[in-house]
Amino acid sequence: MPYGNQYFSNLYDLVVCITKAIDLVNPKVTNHHQQVAYLSYNIADAMQLTIEQKRSLVIAALLHDVGAIALQDNLDFNEEEHIELNAHAFLGARLFEESPILDKIANIIKYHHVSWNYGEGKLYHGEIVPMLSHIIHFADRIAILPDRNVYILSQIKTIKEYAKSGMNTSFAPEIVEAFLKICEKEALWLDYIYQPMISMVPNDLSLESIKLTLDEVVGLTKIFSQIIDFRSPFTAMHSAGVAAVGLKLAELSGFSEDECKMMNIAANLHDIGKLAIPREILEKQGKLTAEEYDIIRSHSFYTYRLLKSVKGFETIAQWAAYHHEKLNGSGYPFHLKGNSLSLGARIMAVADIYAAISEDRPYRKGMPKDRAIAVLQGMANNEGISQEICNLLMDNYECIEKARAESAENSAYNYSKIL
Repeated sequence: MPYGNQYFSNLYDLVVCITKAIDLVNPKVTNHHQQVAYLSYNIADAMQLTIEQKRSLVIAALLHDVGAIALQDNLDFNEEEHIELNAHAFLGARLFEESPILDKIANIIKYHHVSWNYGEGKLYHGEIVPMLSHIIHFADRIAILPDRNVYILSQIKTIKEYAKSGMNTSFAPEIVEAFLKICEKEALWLDYIYQPMISMVPNDLSLESIKLTLDEVVGLTKIFSQIIDFRSPFTAMHSAGVAAVGLKLAELSGFSEDECKMMNIAANLHDIGKLAIPREILEKQGKLTAEEYDIIRSHSFYTYRLLKSVKGFETIAQWAAYHHEKLNGSGYPFHLKGNSLSLGARIMAVADIYAAISEDRPYRKGMPKDRAIAVLQGMANNEGISQEICNLLMDNYECIEKARAESAENSAYNYSKIL
């Protein structure tokens, strides 16, 4: 169906999707963002903040550490605060500050590691620090306290004492006082560890009512693709290249305008599952071990599970996640073949392969035309990828390569600017 200016999806589903993906980077902090969002909401509620403030707070809390994955995978949130924490907060803000959808949360994220310091933390180098940033700062520090090996209700006293000890120095007094009002409630902490925890945020925020048009989803997922790709200089331009190639192939295949936008979204997010893969495997230049190869093959499965939960993404999830499936059934992770792979999935597979072999990486130059075409043709001959789509790419090589190269150049510029 044509979407035009109609709503296509909602902001909440997309934010939760990227939140869950970020949690995959470091299993030690799984659900950290959801827990910070939950605590932040309850503190804001005790402070009687407005619904609009609570809504912005929860979204910012769900995304507050996106900048960390571009710096290092093993950032230890349990350490005392240090300069790297501020660095990832500023990086996260830069990712969102130009977004018409998420620009309001950029400043909240930017200052979420600024200490109160007897009121001096109201400003940071002359800029106003939002109180919502201080709430996330407090909730972030509280969220890392509970010991998973000790029953949560047995830890309330210790958590309270920690909060009191940081009043005025690290944390704003009104935030600590609001927290202490609700800290004794057993339900707060039982909900805190309950799965899925973020569902405990009350419906009065109407987070799912923040609807997005197809164009808005394209713009938002472009930012998400940067979160995915900027994790490593090895992949800093990849999703942008896949999107450029996939979009051209979709247009040449007769896709409608809306379907082309959906292809763009799928390409932006096709590697979101790679956030679950350790950086040392992604950046390994030598041959992968059998176990490492098994690990890397899981990324398209994670892509499917993450995107399938987003309302309106049923088709997009398949196009994005099936990019390593083969027509002969030898691909992964579902071993689909033949008619089980739609035209969109076939386009994505060719776009992913072509972009990967054509783009420059720190350790090698991209393949020239003759070699790239030989690789694609060899895979088509073995019934791995679509001969029809390969022919389409070869017949329109110059315009497709031009689009890929320009997209890669723009992405490289954004990479250097943001990082």
